[in-house]
Order: sequence, then structure tokens, then C-alpha cells
Amino acid sequence: MKIGIIGAGQLGRMLALAGTPLGQDFVFLDPATDACAAALGEHLCAGYDDREQLRRLAEDVDVVTFEFENVPAETVDFLAQYVPVYPNAESLRIARDRWFEKSMFQELDIPTPAFADVLSQVELESAVQLIGLPAVLKTRTMGYDGKGQKVLRQPQDVADAFAELGCVPCILEGFVPFTGEVSLIAVRGRDGDTRFYPLVHNTHKDGILRLSVASNAHPLQAQAENYALRVLDKLNYVGVLAFEFFEIDGGLKANEIAPRVHNSGHWTIEGAECSQFENHLRAIAGLPLGSTAKVGQSAMINFIGEVPAISKLAAIADCHPHHYGKAFKPGRKVGHATVRCADSASLQSRIAEVQALTD
Repeated sequence: MKIGIIGAGQLGRMLALAGTPLGQDFVFLDPATDACAAALGEHLCAGYDDREQLRRLAEDVDVVTFEFENVPAETVDFLAQYVPVYPNAESLRIARDRWFEKSMFQELDIPTPAFADVLSQVELESAVQLIGLPAVLKTRTMGYDGKGQKVLRQPQDVADAFAELGCVPCILEGFVPFTGEVSLIAVRGRDGDTRFYPLVHNTHKDGILRLSVASNAHPLQAQAENYALRVLDKLNYVGVLAFEFFEIDGGLKANEIAPRVHNSGHWTIEGAECSQFENHLRAIAGLPLGSTAKVGQSAMINFIGEVPAISKLAAIADCHPHHYGKAFKPGRKVGHATVRCADSASLQSRIAEVQALTD
């Protein structure tokens, strides 16, 4: 089977690495000349709105997916006229816009922080009066890894905040005193078969994910699965979906979804029976889904800006480095390492060893 992927970053790269043993071939469409997944398949170097190249892609593959949600939903709609595309355009349209996303959660009775649509500075000031401070102002689309958002703590932070984010449609979200951040990686096949990985504890710094640790029998696993199932069924979703939550007062409040394989699921490459990447490909190809069971105790440490020397990472027992082949740049995700151990004490020790190389 030949699979088209919109986007050719590290997620596309890891999808191709997972699909090659399944006998799958890959065609990527990405405007970047140095796209890091390009070495793993054919690279159509073109914009996401290039109809000629999109038609060429559709004619050459059996199914199409995408690796990040900044792809326009119109691109998926156009491709779907000629070839199956998973997830569908409606899933992308909702997930890429925080207002649509939060409104869907509300419709499905999934708890969220307080939120309000903001289309001007005047509307921002009104929303602050309604929601209160502290709060977070976010662009409705195109924000990721801490970009496109501003924390408002004091009244003076509100002044000109809408202009600071580019005078584009925004959403104001009430700040919540969470005790932890967790994410659920779910996968749903073409036939509706649905599987869930264990909840993952996430640690962020400067808005960028730094550490994910797979949980053991998390007490909120069933609640997270229930909320995710509502979304999956509502969207008639096919593929991997990541759902990020805040832990608050012994329960969960929805933060956001990502309609794709996700950074917090990278641990599954070594730490689960079937990785999120392989399961996404199984789902969109109409294959039976693989087991999401853990193998030992696992965690993922992100490398931001640069990758430590591979020789040093390789010297750490139970450590599996992943170099994305991207140019090093401050604030950029350029690699990660999975550590997998037999017990939790050893896992914490290995995490500390890897983190020491990133300091």
C-alpha cells in the first residue's frame, strides 16, 4: 500500500519508519526543501494549497493522512474527492480551531475551563470581566509549543494583548489551578474498533513538552477514555487522536485534542506492544489494530534545540535515542529518547541520567 502524508516533519518520519515493515511506501507533500521525512519516501515539495501537486499525490497513493493540524481543512476536502483521507476534514476543522474545539467539548458535556471567543480588544476586555484573571489568551488557530498565546495575570497585561497576538481571532481561557497535566492517546479503526494507551503524565517548560511518563493503572483512565470516546464517535474519527487534560479536584478538564500522532505518545515506540505510529497506519489502511498494552515502565524525554551526543545517550542502559535529522535551533524539537525499564525506581534513575545530558 502507498500512503500519502501531508507534512514531512518528524511525525511523518516516524510514521514511515513504522510503516516500512508493513510493506507500506510513502509520498510526502511539504513545502520545506529540507523536510526531515523526505529521505523515507518521495517528496513533493509544494504548498498545501497547490492543487496540481495535491492531484498528483491523490493519483499516486491509496490513502492520505496528515502529520499536523496546521494543514488547511480545505486541503483535506479537496483530496477527499479523489482518495480516502483519514482523519476526515471535519475532525481537522474542529481540532485546528480552539473555539470550535471547546464548543464541541461543551456540546458533549466534557468539562473545560471557562472560555470566550475574542475578535477584538473590546471583546477581550469584556471576556476578562466575565472570566476573571489570571487567564490565557490564545489564537484560535496556528498556535503550538507555547506560540500564539499570552498569560494575562494583571489588568495591565490585558492592554494591547489582542494586538500582541496579531489582531487575529482568539479565545480567552480561564486559568485553572491544575495538579497535573495528562494526555490520552486513542486510536479508532475504519470499522469503529477503538483502543486506548495508558494515560501519560506530562511536564512542560516554556510551553514545550519536556517529559512524558506512562502511568500505571491511573485512577482517571476510565474517565479519560469516556471523554475521548465521545469525541471519536462524534467525529466518526479514523486514526490516532491525542486528548490533553488538566487534573483538577480529582477529575479531568479538557485542554485540547490533536488529530494525529502526538509527541506525548512517542514512548510507545519502545514502550508498547504496538506503537501509536503503527496503529495510526493500521487504522487508516483498514488493518486490525494492534495491542496498546505497555511493555515495562516507559518515559520519553524531548530534546529541544540540540540532541546530546549519541555516544553518551547510547552509554545509558535502557535508553533509546531518536535523532530527527533536523537542523539544531533554539526552541525546536530535534529529537527524543525513550527509556524503558522493568520497574519505576530504575525508570526515574534513567530519566535523570538522560536529563543531565540536556542541562
